[in-house]
Amino acid sequence: MDFILYARIKALRVEKKLTQQQVADALGLNSVTYLRYEKGQRQMPLELLPKLADLFDVTLDYLFGRTSF
Repeated sequence: MDFILYARIKALRVEKKLTQQQVADALGLNSVTYLRYEKGQRQMPLELLPKLADLFDVTLDYLFGRTSF
């Protein structure tokens, strides 16, 4: 399931034409930390997930691959 999450946050970032730095700044993260999350090299803390969903205007179900919209 993690693979879907990381693939979706990258796709959403690209779709919204945001840089990794812009997303990291919006989440209050270091850009390297966000990069590692996006690449699946580091497990994302649960409290960050609602912030990502809000930032990309999607549901948590979408981020986890439970829905396709």
